Amino acid sequence: MSEPRTPAQVLREARHKDSRDKRARVLSVVDQLVADDEPVTFTGVARAANVSHWLVYAEGVREYIEAARRRQERASVNGARAGAREPAGWKLEKQLLQEDNRRLRQEVERLKGAVRRGLGQQLDQIGAADLGTRVDELTAENQRLQAERDDALARVKDLTEQLSETQDDLASARLSLRRMIRAENAP
Repeated sequence: MSEPRTPAQVLREARHKDSRDKRARVLSVVDQLVADDEPVTFTGVARAANVSHWLVYAEGVREYIEAARRRQERASVNGARAGAREPAGWKLEKQLLQEDNRRLRQEVERLKGAVRRGLGQQLDQIGAADLGTRVDELTAENQRLQAERDDALARVKDLTEQLSETQDDLASARLSLRRMIRAENAP
């Protein structure tokens, strides 16, 4: 069995979990900004992730943000070159496709939620059906046990009456025996 944790250990674990959550949130925001082709800045990331500026400059996070900024710079340089060669309609087409993708992602998330809720309801119904069956089984068992108890009580009553009759017969036999002994011993 593990030893109980001290309050200091609990607080330390909570701080570590909070730190991991915030760092994950920052990395997620950076990825989202890159995917949305939004400029990645330290201040923008801190504001979007709702974390302190200190965290976005922390080791590991800073490097991730800088790498995303470098990727964006390279993409913008390549995009400027490619943009000069691309027809004007392609930019509009690309923007429309990005909006469609965003809309489709939202639709997928909505449908996933609906499926989760539906499965949850089915599980609840299955659980309720099982509970109904279990209640029926327990009710039948309870009735059987009550019948056995009633039979046992009736048998106890019969045996008590038989015992009472036997005790009466025994008392009568003793009384008769005493009388006989007295009669025999009388001169």
